[in-house]
Amino acid sequence: MKTQERQDLLGTLKARFDKNMQRHKGLAWADVQARLEAKPAALKALAAMEASGGEPDVIGHDRKSGQLTFCDCSPESPAGRRSLCFDRAALDARKENKPKGNAMETAAEIGIELLDEAQYRALQELGEFDLKTSSWIATPPDIRKLGGALFCDRRYGKVFVYHNGAESYYAARAFRGVLKV
Repeated sequence: MKTQERQDLLGTLKARFDKNMQRHKGLAWADVQARLEAKPAALKALAAMEASGGEPDVIGHDRKSGQLTFCDCSPESPAGRRSLCFDRAALDARKENKPKGNAMETAAEIGIELLDEAQYRALQELGEFDLKTSSWIATPPDIRKLGGALFCDRRYGKVFVYHNGAESYYAARAFRGVLKV
């Protein structure tokens, strides 16, 4: 990253960090910044999360190891990652009307992982997300083997987990990612 890009990203992340202290109580921005500056690959991943509309923020901190957990905290599923089927096998299985890509490969390109169900539910404890959209989540192999994939959203004050064919895609469905730094 160029120096100005890095400074702009850190400024954006700091502003979001300061605005949402309930997500990371007891953590100081100086510690976050020091860890990020030591990990250029993490900054690159966070820049891609930001560019695709994810609004990444710190949602976890392992006090023993110092590891930070960043997650997409945009109110709705990241706009730049919508209309994706679940994975490569699903994309290859579509004969017509193929989406532009798939969630699993896009996450890997960014350098993040899809949230699993427990992580998605933990995120929802920090705020209300996906009130109008939905997000693919990591899917257990036994479900995926049968052609399905899981997604979540929040409706009626509750978090719901659903299933769909992995080859499906919707304008209101993306994925939320997690990055450990």
